[in-house]
Amino acid sequence: MKRSMMKVILVVIAILLALFILFALRNTSTEPVSSILSNADALESQLEMKLQEKLLTVKSNPGASLSKFTTDGCSGGLSVGWEYLANIIPRFKETHGTVPAWQSCCETHDLAYHRAGSREDTAKSSFEARQKADLELKACVIETGNKRSPELTKEYGIPKTELTHIYNGIANLMYGAVRIGGMPCTDLPWRWGYGWPECR
Repeated sequence: MKRSMMKVILVVIAILLALFILFALRNTSTEPVSSILSNADALESQLEMKLQEKLLTVKSNPGASLSKFTTDGCSGGLSVGWEYLANIIPRFKETHGTVPAWQSCCETHDLAYHRAGSREDTAKSSFEARQKADLELKACVIETGNKRSPELTKEYGIPKTELTHIYNGIANLMYGAVRIGGMPCTDLPWRWGYGWPECR
């Protein structure tokens, strides 16, 4: 197995273990939720800081250059899977189109991930910029659900509150996925700073 792939696997295992510990503590803790979330942010930051520093080293190298922007739409196979469903289920295509309704949210998110802030960032400000981009993705998906609410509640005969829960669930899953899978300087094609090919 390639050394870089082993590094990615170890990072993912470390994050999953940390999240498991946080969730286990949350179930037995008497601390307020805001305190638990603050601890989660601190743990995320601690796990990611060395990778952010590595990215900043690459970005500060005068010989490094930002590659041309590319996007895969909604990563992790979401856009590809959506298109597949649209091609085999005509009613799905008619109602939802050939790409996710929040595809523009993903493309805006990709643009932020491609650049990964500025060359002048610190590791902390780069971490915060990634977190901001992820929160904006989540908010954009929820807003898409709000805009589509009249059409979808009519199409499926469900109350607006149920549709809101569905879109909130989608937004939360996407947020969790990008927080875990989007750290910089991994071999993942959707990583923070993927426009800096030297950072792997």
